[in-house]
Amino acid sequence: MKSIAENLLPYPSHELTVGPHTLRYLDECGDCDRHSDRPTLLCVHGNPTWSFYWRRIVERFRPSHRVVAIDHLGCGRSDKPPRGFDVKRGEFPYRLADHRDNLIKLIDSLDLQRITLIAHDWGGAIGLTSMLERRERLDRIVLLNTGAFPPPYMPWRIAACRWPIVGTPAVRGLNAFARAAISMAMSRNRLSKEAAEGLLAPYDNWENRVAIDAFVRDIPTSKHHPTYETLHRLETQLPSLADVPSLLVWGMKDWCFRPECLRRFEQAWPTAKTVEIADAGHYVIEDAPDETLDAISEFLQTPSGSAE
Repeated sequence: MKSIAENLLPYPSHELTVGPHTLRYLDECGDCDRHSDRPTLLCVHGNPTWSFYWRRIVERFRPSHRVVAIDHLGCGRSDKPPRGFDVKRGEFPYRLADHRDNLIKLIDSLDLQRITLIAHDWGGAIGLTSMLERRERLDRIVLLNTGAFPPPYMPWRIAACRWPIVGTPAVRGLNAFARAAISMAMSRNRLSKEAAEGLLAPYDNWENRVAIDAFVRDIPTSKHHPTYETLHRLETQLPSLADVPSLLVWGMKDWCFRPECLRRFEQAWPTAKTVEIADAGHYVIEDAPDETLDAISEFLQTPSGSAE
């Protein structure tokens, strides 16, 4: 019997070897040859989701686009190595820069061209840092409730997951972060039981929640944190992407990536198109799927040479 995740995401994963680990991803394009001239939608998830978050994007756009959705190491169907820096022991550092490097390897391995980056949560920083390294492959940008700069604040709900002694046991032992997200990341609607189970499916034990905890701890709260410089450099480079046609779809009830994050993107990209969904929360494509998908569809039909 198929699991709920398999029923709602009935697409096979492909594999890419990164070091000693296996990274998995979706690669869907209807009846087309994956090496055809179709434009690519590169979907990059954040924490604590996985490619399952993009199932509606795959269903809606695979007839007209090549849709590639990564599962970061530690997430979804990808390997979940222990956190650390000893490659011989099969460890993985789980830093922003490491996820960036994996995504660049995927882009190069698949020779992705005419890319529209679609990113959410941590996926914004991972995707944008990657595309800055492969600028010639980038056509458009779609961001959903994300950030690309050192965090201007630390929500207390996330800060609590970093507390000494209790933080990691709560995140990895009780799955507190992911379980809280399926309700706290919604505002307009309640996430369906099937969707909630699908989002949680890969994170069913202590070992499989390693990336959730690592993402939380990779949020830099000072300039001494190793990921601070990666985010700071990304922030300084954002204006260089101002000429790329961009769409910003924002759930305005998000307590994590609040509206001030949206305003920072608007400042960096003055010609970006913004769609504010007043009563939607952080999981905007779950909370307001019709508005989000329709906005993306309309945006993809505009000429790629125009940011209007």
